[in-house]
Amino acid sequence: MDAKTGFFYLFSVVLLFAAFRVITARNPVHAILHLMLAFSQASGLWLLLKAEFLAIVLVLIYLGAVMVLFMFVVMMLDIDMSGVRKGFWKHFPLAAAIGAAIALEMALVLMAGFRGMDEPKAMASAVDAAGQILPFSNAKALGQLMYTEYLLPVEIAAVILLVAMISAIALTLRKRKDSKAIDPSEQIRVRAQDRMRIVKLAPTMLAPEPEASAAAPETKA
Repeated sequence: MDAKTGFFYLFSVVLLFAAFRVITARNPVHAILHLMLAFSQASGLWLLLKAEFLAIVLVLIYLGAVMVLFMFVVMMLDIDMSGVRKGFWKHFPLAAAIGAAIALEMALVLMAGFRGMDEPKAMASAVDAAGQILPFSNAKALGQLMYTEYLLPVEIAAVILLVAMISAIALTLRKRKDSKAIDPSEQIRVRAQDRMRIVKLAPTMLAPEPEASAAAPETKA
């Protein structure tokens, strides 16, 4: 067994363990940490498949941004774990059967799809007119495919993500009684007579202060 095969089994075992702990961990923070570990192992597998661009994107986007956001959200939420676990064993047989069926279907599809395929190889470097070998870039080739052949799917995905972002912002914009907000249009239309009003009051005299009471009588011996 060579080093590449050893790394494959190492990444695969850690990935399966981390994915199992994601769904079995009692603490949500521990589940997210195991999910981050699973993503890191998946990026290692992509490196073995010579897809270094996708591996770096997985690390930068999911581990560097999305999972950190999940971590903050879970730590800020007050999750009632007793209510979440209620009825777990009642529905466990059905969930286990569905999970086994999905795993079997994926195994059949993957084994049938990858059977007879050659090992992925790096693309040959391009050669210019002078006969010099130009360095090949996976990111450049992927970008050319995305914005030429797959331009329409990329634009559709971008529009869907934009709509999802606007919808998430709209759902969080709730009117709260304790928040203080000012309408700029009302500030522009304000007039001086609306902000200050002079009221004429009749003069009143202050009541005279009561005179000091007489001295206290002397105490008898």
